[in-house]
Amino acid sequence: MQKPQDIRNIAIIAHVDHGKTTLVDKMLRQAGAFRENQVVMERVMDSNPRERERGITILAKNTSIRWHGTKINIIDTPGHSDFGGEVERTLRMVNGVLLVVDAFDGPMPQTRFVLRKALELGRTPIVVINKIDRPGADPMRVHDEVLDLFIELEADEAQLNAAVVYASAREGVATMDMDVTPVDLTPLFQAIVDHVPPPPTDASGSFQMLVSTIDYSPYLGRLGIGRIERGTVNVGQQVTLLPLDPAMKVEQAKVTKLFGYEGLERIELETAAAGEIVALAGLELVEIGLTVTNLENPERLAGISVEEPTISVDFLVNNSPFAGKEGKFVTSRQIRERLYKELERNVALRVEDTDATDTWTVSGRGELHLTILMETMRREGFEFQVSRPRVITRVGADGERLEPYEELAIDVPEEFLGAVIEKLGPRRAEMLEMKNPGQGMVRLLYRIPARGLFGYRSEFMTDTRGTGIMHHRFLDYGGWAGPLAGRMRGTLVSMEPGVIVAFALANLAERATLFVSPGDRVYEGMLVGENSRPGDMDVNPTKEKKLTNMRSKSTDDNIQLETPRELTLESALEYIEEDELIEITPQSIRLRKRFLSANDRKKLSRESKRERALL
Repeated sequence: MQKPQDIRNIAIIAHVDHGKTTLVDKMLRQAGAFRENQVVMERVMDSNPRERERGITILAKNTSIRWHGTKINIIDTPGHSDFGGEVERTLRMVNGVLLVVDAFDGPMPQTRFVLRKALELGRTPIVVINKIDRPGADPMRVHDEVLDLFIELEADEAQLNAAVVYASAREGVATMDMDVTPVDLTPLFQAIVDHVPPPPTDASGSFQMLVSTIDYSPYLGRLGIGRIERGTVNVGQQVTLLPLDPAMKVEQAKVTKLFGYEGLERIELETAAAGEIVALAGLELVEIGLTVTNLENPERLAGISVEEPTISVDFLVNNSPFAGKEGKFVTSRQIRERLYKELERNVALRVEDTDATDTWTVSGRGELHLTILMETMRREGFEFQVSRPRVITRVGADGERLEPYEELAIDVPEEFLGAVIEKLGPRRAEMLEMKNPGQGMVRLLYRIPARGLFGYRSEFMTDTRGTGIMHHRFLDYGGWAGPLAGRMRGTLVSMEPGVIVAFALANLAERATLFVSPGDRVYEGMLVGENSRPGDMDVNPTKEKKLTNMRSKSTDDNIQLETPRELTLESALEYIEEDELIEITPQSIRLRKRFLSANDRKKLSRESKRERALL
């Protein structure tokens, strides 16, 4: 067993895209975790297919390295605020954090969020100012901004005196002094050993561990992962699972396998002591937040607190005319079981049954948090529909209706500044700060209702011609902001089922942006494009050219159509309105009206107008 004083448990935290996973890559290589001739892909910690496609970390992952006799357990955490639940629970396993900050961007919204969590738990920070070789980098300015952030978050004296390392993760070099040319990551390893305290240990006490993460093995079943807080655990030992609610039944289990971490490998152990991060097999009823103890002294540890979700969507059984043609799992029982299974490891998610047996309300931390679940289910063969997202409101102490607000940080070129400010006004955004560092980009900081961001990202990218950068995080709950500007354009709704033909689309393309291509199948009530004007328009995309024996050069020209707009889950979720749904299958993403029949929609429209007139 490793001596507790020779163990360091750290988490790497940062804003999205500031270089956490790349830094872990280089640390593993320089610490000898790979053979010299071993071929290893870049960002090796991003093992999930969705992570590699999107270039972001979604799930927190464990690894370890050895440096001059010290074992350093490293947890790579997500940088996106929607996966803050992953960060919050992993911080319970560590004693120190590497706060990675971009030497050009400086502290961003998620930097503030993860640092506040780490400081509240009393974790020892080491500041890593990364990308010092980036054009326009200003490490000294960023150092001052990080110090200001520490003061603002009320860090204690020891945390304010945190070690600062200047690094380039891509090159694999670090230095404590900018006047010294960096050679490798030795200063970073030494800072971890010198400044991060070893885990608190009581090897002679009774066994106690808080489950922070759940993994699954097809051979061993569920694995409970966490840091041993006290005592030792052995293979074959009988343990007690203490639930979060003291009133619930206490379960007993046997540790059938015990695993530690060496590099990227999970190695089998016979025994492990306090301070180690381990995975226990044999605990079939294990859940995140449970305390695992020995039978004689069942003491419960404080559970893992995660901030509440802020937005929700409805998951519905697919009832479109194409239902069941592309997916393997389409029934209400299968979809419900899958949603509730997700709760076992996704602590920031909420699933609720509704009055309708084919509808469930799923709540999460943001649109990305929910779309990752949708994409995962889609790839597993599920077929379902989802509604427009809506914010989760609260009632204040004085009975006032409250809604979630986000902190929105925007970097935009100066020439597009006016367009961005103009668009954010009708969305009830309040400017908190505007800075011009002199690099041609202006940084804006806003406080905006969470529902004001629905559908804004695509507008923002259009207004800035793809050059703007925006990030947001949950800020607080505030008073209801009132009505907000919604979608300015209507849609083209198919009025006939069938196969789309190019002749019909050629006539529609003049007045709309299309979502479909010739040869696609369509049904009545499906959205085939965006109207160039307000209001929906019923169209027939299956209309064929009339046959005639008369021919002329002008009528027989080849039809040239623009490429249709690509629908992703994020863009579709931002786009739809209350009366629309997204149909998600393993092969397709389609937009549709809730009521497919044009007559039903007209009848509903007349009834709603009549109700508004009575009010």
